[in-house]
Amino acid sequence: MNQSNIENTREDFIQTEEEKRVREIERSIIKKFRKPVWRRFTKALNEYELVQDGDKIAVCISGGKDSMLMAKLFQELARHGKKNFEVVFLVMNPGYNDLNYRLILDNAKLLNIPITVFESEIFNIVASEENSPCYLCARMRRGYLYSKAKELGCNKIALGHHYDDVIETILMGMLYGGQIQTMMPKLHSTNFEGMELIRPMYLIREADIIHWAEYNQLRFIRCACRFTERVASAQEEDKGSKRAEVKALIRQLAARDPVVEFNIFKSVENVNLNTVIAYKKDGVKHHFLETYR
Repeated sequence: MNQSNIENTREDFIQTEEEKRVREIERSIIKKFRKPVWRRFTKALNEYELVQDGDKIAVCISGGKDSMLMAKLFQELARHGKKNFEVVFLVMNPGYNDLNYRLILDNAKLLNIPITVFESEIFNIVASEENSPCYLCARMRRGYLYSKAKELGCNKIALGHHYDDVIETILMGMLYGGQIQTMMPKLHSTNFEGMELIRPMYLIREADIIHWAEYNQLRFIRCACRFTERVASAQEEDKGSKRAEVKALIRQLAARDPVVEFNIFKSVENVNLNTVIAYKKDGVKHHFLETYR
C-alpha cells in the first residue's frame, strides 16, 4: 500500500470514528435519555404549541450544555417529527475569548451542528456597566438574536431555558421582586413584529441535561462574559448571585420534600383570582375591591 492509500485510509478511519461518536450521542437522546429528555422536549412542544407547520426557527446556541442539547433535540425532531418546519442554528459571538469561542466551534463540529455565526460587541459595551450588567447583557443579546433571526427569514427564536430556570424565576420574583410571575414557555416579541420566543426545554430538568453531557463525556462553556472573568473564580461569583441563593434554597427544601419543586412550577398554573388582592392584565392593574360586593 502506497503512502497516498495509507493517508486516505487514516482519513476514512478518523471520519468513521467521528461519525460513530455523533451517532452514539444522538442515540443516547432517543434511548437512554428518552424519558427525562426527549419525551419532556416533545411534551413541551405539544402542550404549549411551540412549533407549527411552516415555522422557520432560529435555535440560539450560547455554547452551554442547555442550548447545545436543544440543537440536537431539534435535529432529532426534524428526523422523526411530523411538523414541516425549518431551523437555523444561530451562534452569536458577543466577544468570547479565544478559548471559549474555539470550544463552541469544536463542539458544533463534534456534534454535527451546522451553525451560522455572527459577531456583536455586546461584551465590550456591557463591560463598563456597574449596575445590573447581566440584565443589560441578556436584553441586548435577545435584541441582536431577534434582529439576525428576522434577517434570516425566521419567525421564531428558541432559547434553552429549562425547568429549573422556571422555578427559580418564580421564587426569585416573590422573594426579591415582590411579584408573582413566571418565565413563559412562549411569548410575542414587543419590538420585532411577527417574531416569537419559544422555550422548548421548559419541562427538562437541569440535572438530566448535566447527566446527558457527562454520559457522553462532553464539555461545554459556562458563563463566559467579561464580568465573570473579572471575578476571582466562577464559584465565588455564583455564591453571591441571587439566582444561586434561590437554587440552593430550592435544593434544601426539595431534600426534605421532593414535591416542593413541582408545587412551585404548578403554582403559576393554579392562580385563583378570587383570592388575589391585585393583579395586572395588559399593563392595567386591577384590585379585588373593583368587584367586591
